[in-house]
Amino acid sequence: MSDPILVAKNGNDSYLLPRMANRHGLIAGATGTGKTVTLQKLAESFSQRGTPVFLADVKGDLSGLSQAGGQNPRILERAKQLKLGTLNFSASPVVFWDVFGEQGHPVRATISEMGPLLLSRLLNLNDTQSGVLSIVFKVADDQGMLLLDLKDFRAMLQHVSENASELKSTYGNVSAASIGTIQRELLTLEEQGADKFFGEPALNLDDLMQTIDGRGAVNILAADKLLQSPRLYTTFLLWLMSELFEQLPEAGDPEQPKLVFFFDEAHLLFNEAPKVLLEKVEQVVRLIRSKGVGVYFITQNPMDVPETVLGQLGNRVQHALRAFTPKDQKAVKAAAQTFRANPDVNVEKAITELGVGEALVSFLDEKGIPVPVHRGFICPPVSQVGPVTPADREKVIRASVIYGHYEKAVDRESAYERLKAKASLSAPDEPAPKRAPARGRTPDTMAETMMKSVVRAAGSQMGRSLIRGVLGSILGGRR
Repeated sequence: MSDPILVAKNGNDSYLLPRMANRHGLIAGATGTGKTVTLQKLAESFSQRGTPVFLADVKGDLSGLSQAGGQNPRILERAKQLKLGTLNFSASPVVFWDVFGEQGHPVRATISEMGPLLLSRLLNLNDTQSGVLSIVFKVADDQGMLLLDLKDFRAMLQHVSENASELKSTYGNVSAASIGTIQRELLTLEEQGADKFFGEPALNLDDLMQTIDGRGAVNILAADKLLQSPRLYTTFLLWLMSELFEQLPEAGDPEQPKLVFFFDEAHLLFNEAPKVLLEKVEQVVRLIRSKGVGVYFITQNPMDVPETVLGQLGNRVQHALRAFTPKDQKAVKAAAQTFRANPDVNVEKAITELGVGEALVSFLDEKGIPVPVHRGFICPPVSQVGPVTPADREKVIRASVIYGHYEKAVDRESAYERLKAKASLSAPDEPAPKRAPARGRTPDTMAETMMKSVVRAAGSQMGRSLIRGVLGSILGGRR
């Protein structure tokens, strides 16, 4: 049985039980109140017990997990205040990841893996456009077309658009307007760097679940640049969570989680999310705990998370909230009501008085029941607080056992190549020569008129084939 994690102290010690860690959790609080250090403390504590961790580093501060802590005056002062004795400073086994491949191993997924639901969210499509997108995926599946990267997806969109009349009776109506909208959104997405995300080699989930010398790997996704494209950021994390749910076997209630997943800036996931997506999130959060995965949302206010999801987050750390406006005061009151009451703590008042690194804490006991809320100071981490240097980051990346596997993209035969080859085969070998019209000629005979009709039809078919080949090369994007 794994040792409990001491998270906070102040008279009463607050422990997070690893056996209950897959019942999910919430870390909330205003900017600058200590959420990042709390996340760092939990991440390294899970790692020390052999549990791998995945987290997004939105500010770059969490890269310090890869280095041992040192003589940080604030850390030493907090350790002395909490009577923790001499801290055993140490680094965690960190693996850096980056969708753009700049600050870590490249992270990729295929278009097929993403699926129409999440891709619709990523492209901000309405219901009609989402329906057309689903048709494109269905046609690709039925015709055995692999959708791996953006050029595959573009080629498939063009193919479905050109054959809309033939496909209509089987799949339904495909409007040119919807196809055009999807294509425009794809261009916007590519400008944000999504072309680097879609492709192969795709992320292997086993690479996230390594243990190194008995400690769980701490997978850190560089998200400072990614956060500039919030839909890409949240869709990627939701895809990853969904893939874990789909691929991992049932685990029941293990003694400790197989993986702990931290979802920072969680409010971005739920902003303007359609109902079908919210239902997907709720389903994944509710069921993924049986796969041995704990999901922890980090956000400024608990009210950023829908009630259907919030009700499933049994382990809570609430840092300070500010109550400067009536709206803020309402949020404070709502946050206070999410805790199990403690007669010794005025939760609503305490939330606005908490100092930096101080929090209201309530974890699940061994029976899965929330313990009464306690007020305490978060125990300091033993890894470095703050970002590492680029040189230290590069050293960690190159020392990783997976270095070199994801660094080079692979472009195998898929929808784009097959459709391009098909277009080439359908083109005539020799175009029919055009004859310049003569002035003052006699009217065409019936036979001449019929022959011209046949020639025009052949030329039109050849023209369409050539256009497919040319535009496939132009719009296919970079290889």
